[in-house]
Amino acid sequence: MYRNQLIPLISIQENSHAAIYLHIPFCKQACHYCAFHFSTNLKLKSLVVKSMLKEIVLRQNDLQRMPITSIYFGGGTPSLLSLSEINQLLNQVIRYFPIAPSAEVTLEANPDDITLEKLQGWYHMGINRLSIGIQSFNDTVLRYMNRTHTGAMAQRSIAWARAAGFNNLNIDLMYGLPATTTQDWSADLTQVLLLEPDHIAAYCLTIKPKTVLGYWHQKGIMVEADETLMAEQFESAIETFSKQGYVHYEISNFCKPEKYSRHNTNYWKSGPYIGIGPGAHGYNGSQRQWNIDHNPLYVKAIQDGKIPYTEEILTIANHINEYIMTSIRTCWGCDFDWIYKKYAIDLMYIQKDYLEKIILWGLGCISGHTLYLTNSGKLVADQIASDLFVED
Repeated sequence: MYRNQLIPLISIQENSHAAIYLHIPFCKQACHYCAFHFSTNLKLKSLVVKSMLKEIVLRQNDLQRMPITSIYFGGGTPSLLSLSEINQLLNQVIRYFPIAPSAEVTLEANPDDITLEKLQGWYHMGINRLSIGIQSFNDTVLRYMNRTHTGAMAQRSIAWARAAGFNNLNIDLMYGLPATTTQDWSADLTQVLLLEPDHIAAYCLTIKPKTVLGYWHQKGIMVEADETLMAEQFESAIETFSKQGYVHYEISNFCKPEKYSRHNTNYWKSGPYIGIGPGAHGYNGSQRQWNIDHNPLYVKAIQDGKIPYTEEILTIANHINEYIMTSIRTCWGCDFDWIYKKYAIDLMYIQKDYLEKIILWGLGCISGHTLYLTNSGKLVADQIASDLFVED
């Protein structure tokens, strides 16, 4: 239906803003579930930071001077960096990119790294949003995940952050963990509400290869949590947070009104961004690229004035499928009219029978030309998205 038509790819100029992600690839120790690129060897930390400062200069024209509305320090563990290192990186971004006056500047931090001195330093240098990786307040669960903090440290870190002036705090939580009960999860939900964060990211554990949990699962040492239990915990989070006025704006994300994560929303709405640092990803509207996830090779290449990246030119089908995958997870839904206007693909007509089944099964509803998933549908969002995909 669309293969003989020449349809332009999304243009970067169609977006009014962009984002910058800085990947800090270092951690004190490896969490048993984590598959992101990081190293527990900090010997190259200073060289990696210096290389990232140089990469920022090399990439200064990558976003065509679009206003930057979000800067995000992710990882790894950005809170491992010194105040000076974070300040250097932030000032370098400000120097070489046009930053919107109201830009959201987020730093991911672990509770055991947080001190009043660091918080005051981050706040005064311009960090205006903290994302604290708590995962659980249960010390037994934290030890099982090989986290470096305790429940008491987690609670203290939030109190200190408020005292330092932060009024935009995210808390990361994790459910669907092996050997944990619905009561364990309920206790975490109760505790997080007492802390009144502005944003909550509640993720279901995904067991991935090349992690400790992945190894345990492969060897039969660990049994994955029951899907029914995972569903109960997910539904419990939705009910608990909704009753307290949190907006469930993406499957794993809840926020107080107007406290959306601007950075993640840019991802979900297919906005352009660049990734700085080893293993960082970027997207400019027509292609994706990702830096090499090897710290020494990254440093060597940057020192030679080269950016060590791989790129993928997205096809029309890639664009459509990525939009489906991300939009279907959000409260804004999957707009088939947008797809039709952009690519001349009438997916609502093509998938008419399947969409009728989704509604009949209580997995979604359609308003106008937009598909919204119900809570039941959100449990199988990836499968629904896959069923809606188009082929090249």
